Amino acid sequence: MTAMHAADIGSLLRGWRERRRLSQLDLASLAEVSTRHLSFVETGRSNPTREMIQRLANHLDVPLRERNHLLLSAGFAPQHPERALDAPELLAVSAALGRILDAHHPHPALLLDRWWDIVDRNAATDILLEGCSGDLLDPPVNAVRLSLHPEGLAPRIRNLGQWRTHLIGQVTARAQRTGDPRLRSLADEVNAYPAEAPGAPGAPGAGDVVVPLILSTQLGDLSFFSISSAVESALDVTVDELRIEAFYPADEATARHLEQGRTRTT
Repeated sequence: MTAMHAADIGSLLRGWRERRRLSQLDLASLAEVSTRHLSFVETGRSNPTREMIQRLANHLDVPLRERNHLLLSAGFAPQHPERALDAPELLAVSAALGRILDAHHPHPALLLDRWWDIVDRNAATDILLEGCSGDLLDPPVNAVRLSLHPEGLAPRIRNLGQWRTHLIGQVTARAQRTGDPRLRSLADEVNAYPAEAPGAPGAPGAGDVVVPLILSTQLGDLSFFSISSAVESALDVTVDELRIEAFYPADEATARHLEQGRTRTT
């Protein structure tokens, strides 16, 4: 490894450690290495092995995309492939994700990538897209932008202030966790959108247990909460970054409306 590579990887590892708010002693204890050796790695005085980079990355909870970047910066080949979702190696995973989306009907469900771009969705999400600008529906469709843009869902979200705070908080947290500039840019963009709708509450009530998405639709006002799920054993970058965002009725009226809607379309 060249001196330039050693300096690059050392600086990157230090950045990840600081992002995780760990001291050198904290990380050295977790990774079972000496604090002195870790200091030498971070300052470029010592060249970390491939195995050392992976060990530190594990304890720093570095996403697979950034692990590849760490390895490349150190002069090593990346370890985690990034395949298209329709690649033969990913067919079992993509088929399983598709079955989950279909099985969730009549409730909306989205398959999202790292940047909240919509990779796939079930037919029940059509109700979320009512009245959205065609420009926002041109691929790739970004779920955060679509939700908060004044020509997207925002005019129909009854609790826009509350939902906006929740959603921007999610994007900001992921940007901080990953160090991804594209996510930081998305957070800045949507944060500049109009902050409130008339009468929209901005904070949850004392008795609330989830942040709901309360949406005006042709079926009436619907209230949802969402559950996000991922493939926790991923070794491929694409699979690692996929999330299913499944929406569930937050009240009995919403559940009844969705069931009635399914009955009318079958």
